[in-house]
Amino acid sequence: MAASGGGDPLDAKRGEAQFAQRIDPTREKLTTEQLHFMRQMQLAQWQKALPQRRTRNIVTGLGIGALALAIYGYTFYSISQERFLDELEEEAKAARARAQARASGS
Repeated sequence: MAASGGGDPLDAKRGEAQFAQRIDPTREKLTTEQLHFMRQMQLAQWQKALPQRRTRNIVTGLGIGALALAIYGYTFYSISQERFLDELEEEAKAARARAQARASGS
């Protein structure tokens, strides 16, 4: 069970600070005061981590959005390149046909 908050925070024998013990509230018999304190600490930890989480979410969203726009832009670019190549191919066929007509006409 978790030790109460009293006592010296430093271990007198080793001179080291004590670490919080992880407990299972379903197994341990905790008072309502201890449960309330646990909820307050969980809320404080959540609020402390919220700005960092928000920043990460924004960066992730912007990254995914940028990737989607890049794919969209590349698709438009490749389609325009295909049309350009099709037009070049048609011009090349017409040039070959003119060259053959000149060769057969001479």
